[in-house]
Amino acid sequence: MDIEETLKDLGPVEIGRLREAVIGLGPADWSAQRIRQNEYEVHRQTESVVLVFTDGSGWPELEVKKEQGWDLLADTAVPVMHGILAAHYPAGGTIIRSMVAKLPAGNIIKPHVDRHPSFHAGHRIHVPVTTNPRVRFMIDGRPHQLAVGRAYEVNNQKNHSVMNKGTEDRITFIFDYLPPEVIARRPTALRDEH
Repeated sequence: MDIEETLKDLGPVEIGRLREAVIGLGPADWSAQRIRQNEYEVHRQTESVVLVFTDGSGWPELEVKKEQGWDLLADTAVPVMHGILAAHYPAGGTIIRSMVAKLPAGNIIKPHVDRHPSFHAGHRIHVPVTTNPRVRFMIDGRPHQLAVGRAYEVNNQKNHSVMNKGTEDRITFIFDYLPPEVIARRPTALRDEH
């Protein structure tokens, strides 16, 4: 969504249980599903564990499906999402994508703008789980260092990219939230109950 700023700091978030669950994921969990890598060229150098996802086909009606990551992370991820939404966004919307995304050390996400209409209409929330001082998240030509344990809304309508020049992987919990005014006409979406 094109918010007034490039990055909105939503403040601290308790991620202890989620972080523990994410750190406990094995290589097979990270490589089991390649939805994002296959759908979006810019994410080819990433790995992800997807909880819920829509490919956006059929917009404005969307089919949102639970994916393999739901069973692995929902118990710890859903409370984090609901806490952020309750504190910052109107109730009655829907979460249309949710995942943990890993940018391995040395890899990049090339500059891009999220083009699908669902990205224009939804709030994209990032919660860093791991990072290092050599990760740079560029938005609209400005570098940002996102801190572990804080939530941020990213203006995904601005050109953005990520470089991980460090020696540790960067892992971020990401979810997209469509507010109630957008989903009023969408009976097939998964409604948020926060």
